[in-house]
Amino acid sequence: MKQIKNKQKEKIKSRIPEFSSLEEEARWFETHSIADYLEEFKPVKVKFAKNLSEGVTIRLDEKTLGKLRSHAHKKGVGPTTLARMWIIENLERIGA
Repeated sequence: MKQIKNKQKEKIKSRIPEFSSLEEEARWFETHSIADYLEEFKPVKVKFAKNLSEGVTIRLDEKTLGKLRSHAHKKGVGPTTLARMWIIENLERIGA
């Protein structure tokens, strides 16, 4: 007679530490290879924006546009993308 073992999954503690900020996490991954931790990651579905076919023109003074461009550059995105992100975030925040 075959014995059937009841396999219980044990929760394995992650070797990747908890981080208190994105900056701390970025510094950690700069000194560690993600290849050493692949078994700790799981696939996720990525959603991309669809049908961005309509546009809006927003006129800004030079100082404001300069600030927008500077902040966008720091984040590694274009000023139009950053403005769109901010608009979407704030519409969600106010429940619109």
